[in-house]
Amino acid sequence: MQATAYTYDPETHSGSVLLDDGTPVPFDPPAFDAGGLRLLRPGQRVRIEVEGEGEQQRITLVTLQTF
Repeated sequence: MQATAYTYDPETHSGSVLLDDGTPVPFDPPAFDAGGLRLLRPGQRVRIEVEGEGEQQRITLVTLQTF
């Protein structure tokens, strides 16, 4: 799934992304660290992996979108 980086805290490695419908979804440090990134800038296109549905949905991976 693709999204756009919205917020990122370099000290905690947590933040949020915006889905293409504009819905913000938070991610925690393990999801960021799983992607092997060093930093994230707002506006970057990212690829995310999620598990669960609805209110139980959580991001498990954040990495840069590649073509």
